[in-house]
Amino acid sequence: MNNSARYTRVAIVLHWLIALGVIWQIAIGWSMIEIPKSPPGVRAYWFNIHKSIGLTLGMLILLRIVWRLTHGAPPLPATLPAWQRLAARASHFGLYACMIIMPLSGYLGSSFTKYPIKYFGHTLPHWGWDSPAYKEICSQVHFVAVIVFMSLMAIHIAAAVKHMLARDGVMQRITRW
Repeated sequence: MNNSARYTRVAIVLHWLIALGVIWQIAIGWSMIEIPKSPPGVRAYWFNIHKSIGLTLGMLILLRIVWRLTHGAPPLPATLPAWQRLAARASHFGLYACMIIMPLSGYLGSSFTKYPIKYFGHTLPHWGWDSPAYKEICSQVHFVAVIVFMSLMAIHIAAAVKHMLARDGVMQRITRW
């Protein structure tokens, strides 16, 4: 496969780094829901870790989007059916939309509480105000985005496995093996 049919090294590194980070972030997010509020501090620690990772992923996602807009995707193999091309475009659009909505809604939700937003222990400027109603809206948007993202991610992984087994050139675009 020639290099014009592959993503750039930067795109590949960002893809896999964000993929691992998002999977880790979802695992932390689901597990921290069960952490009791007492003793104080344990729950806050994990929420702050989740927020810090989320902000980091948000920045990496923005970098990835800028990179993607300035370095187009390599062409799909000509043998790929039209419905698979359309499904790939639609699912990637959905994944990118969720990757924007998740950190943004998480950050906004955190801005509408009385608690500070800490980035790996460093308190960020607090521009919001304590509004349980706004926080709840943001939390619901965040939750729905996570559910949609996990569904799209499952489809994305299933398609990747299918293309890897078919050896049709699709998987080789985002890997070096």
